[in-house]
Amino acid sequence: MTILIENPVPVQQVEDQEKSVSSDGFVAPEMNSFGQTFRDYNAESERQKTVEEFYRLQHINQTYDFVKKMREEYGKLDKVEMSIWECCELLNEVVDESDPDLDEPQIQHLLQSAEAIRRDYPDEDWLHLTALIHDLGKVLTLPKFGGLPQWAVVGDTFPLGCAFDKANVHHKYFEDNPDYKNPAYNTKNGIYSEGCGLDNVMISWGHDDYMYMVAKENGTTLPSAGLFIVRYHSFYPLHKEGAYTHLMNEEDKENFKWLQVFNKYDLYSKSKVLVDVEAVKPYYQSLIDKYFKDNPDYNNPAYNTKNGIYSEGCGLDNVMIISWGHDDYIYMVGKGNGTTLPLAGLFIHYTRREHIYTYTPHERRGQGEPEVAPCIQLGELRHAGLKKRQRPG
Repeated sequence: MTILIENPVPVQQVEDQEKSVSSDGFVAPEMNSFGQTFRDYNAESERQKTVEEFYRLQHINQTYDFVKKMREEYGKLDKVEMSIWECCELLNEVVDESDPDLDEPQIQHLLQSAEAIRRDYPDEDWLHLTALIHDLGKVLTLPKFGGLPQWAVVGDTFPLGCAFDKANVHHKYFEDNPDYKNPAYNTKNGIYSEGCGLDNVMISWGHDDYMYMVAKENGTTLPSAGLFIVRYHSFYPLHKEGAYTHLMNEEDKENFKWLQVFNKYDLYSKSKVLVDVEAVKPYYQSLIDKYFKDNPDYNNPAYNTKNGIYSEGCGLDNVMIISWGHDDYIYMVGKGNGTTLPLAGLFIHYTRREHIYTYTPHERRGQGEPEVAPCIQLGELRHAGLKKRQRPG
């Protein structure tokens, strides 16, 4: 499913909204859990001294050759085998030294972000799961995953192989990076061409790129926007300051709109008010089953083609719809009790299914019409009272 956003909110407008109440109903606090403004890297505190020392080490040691080596080593995915939820629980052992806004265990940050998004975008379950897994790569700091130093796992990310933009926090420390004086790397484009696409750019190594590789290699069915968020959510010079946009291609620009939606929840949902982990676990486990290989149907060859066990145009009444839930149940109750509702009334039990409709965030908030997927029969469209809408070019 391709996710599109129409009439995206400009970056400056997003920043203005983040300072108070977002248009999506999320209340962005003025202060972090330490009583300071968010991402304030100049505030005087013991926490800030730790953060600055982190960035000094990161900016000196993250080189093009180092990242290339890390991608080769960790791309083998041969460290540990565990479930996603086990990995979430493992994050209880991790505190991010680069984060000036929170010192709680990382599982709380994951759930705080996911729950805030879930309230504002209840139907975008892929985005809920993306929030849950986006920081799981921070387990790289733990011994069983190699015990990498924090400067090689967390913090803002940035491109290697081109000039270090001034938008990077604590930029002065790049002067001691071996790449800083490499003539091949110290121009705006460096070794890249304008519009080459972020997928072709060497980004500093850390939990973002690692979790992206884990998700992709384990066959996730998250949309490309979800994988883009996982891979670039720490790329603050891009999505906070607007740096490095000249390297983006058109696909990056489309997915970037979803990253802007995600970013305010990632940043401003950090709180000392903790989420009840056991209470929300069943919901998130159901999403893991849906979007990852944890679902046994994933490897069934009879099910993993476009049509699977169905024929094109067979009709939704002959399709096992996504998963069991209240929609199918009330349909069965109505039909089993001899209702005289017209077919259109009974058909409504399909109308919240993702493969019938695809929505943009603006459409979820009532600012547009849903787009109807191509697998639906014309008669079924008439029951839903909809016309098939062409996807923008």
